[in-house]
Amino acid sequence: MPRKRTIPDEALLDAALDTVRRSGPAALSFGTLASEVGLAGSTLVQRFGSKANLLRAALLLAWDRLDAATAAATASAAPGAAGVVDMLVKLSGRHEAHDYADQLLVLREDLRDPVLRARGRQWMATLADAIEARLTDAPGGSDGLGALVVAHWQGTLTVWGFTRRGSLRTAVRRSLESLLDRLLAGPAAARRPATTRRGTV
Repeated sequence: MPRKRTIPDEALLDAALDTVRRSGPAALSFGTLASEVGLAGSTLVQRFGSKANLLRAALLLAWDRLDAATAAATASAAPGAAGVVDMLVKLSGRHEAHDYADQLLVLREDLRDPVLRARGRQWMATLADAIEARLTDAPGGSDGLGALVVAHWQGTLTVWGFTRRGSLRTAVRRSLESLLDRLLAGPAAARRPATTRRGTV
């Protein structure tokens, strides 16, 4: 009869993710994880096989949780541009000023590993579809707007990582509202010059 596992895999992967987020992917090893969870390194090797498998499993768990958070944010988002902004602001709450640079180290691993990269593509496509479903009244239709908004949002996160002006949620909300105001105004409104009481400026 097999022995009952005293610590479930998810708890081990949680500890691995904490190490990755705190010290970077290079700091994760069976030795460091063993010291964190109180198990022998050989026990961890039996469960995960290699450091690469351990890191992938931990990051796949992170993707599972991001998918769940995205589904929840999508389910609660109202139709229209306001719903899109609220949805992405809610998802932006996963980033904090003090650890944003560490998040980029994790992103590097996601980009290098084909399995993790595929999860990222799938997530972005799902998010883009959810955005387009809320922008059906866009001039010319919503096709392609989802990917554009996702790219703009991700760019905003990166720019904020450098500037740190105000809170991240406020920066994301202002940036997305500005983008969607322009996109949904239509071509004629976008070309119309600004005017004041003295005339065109």
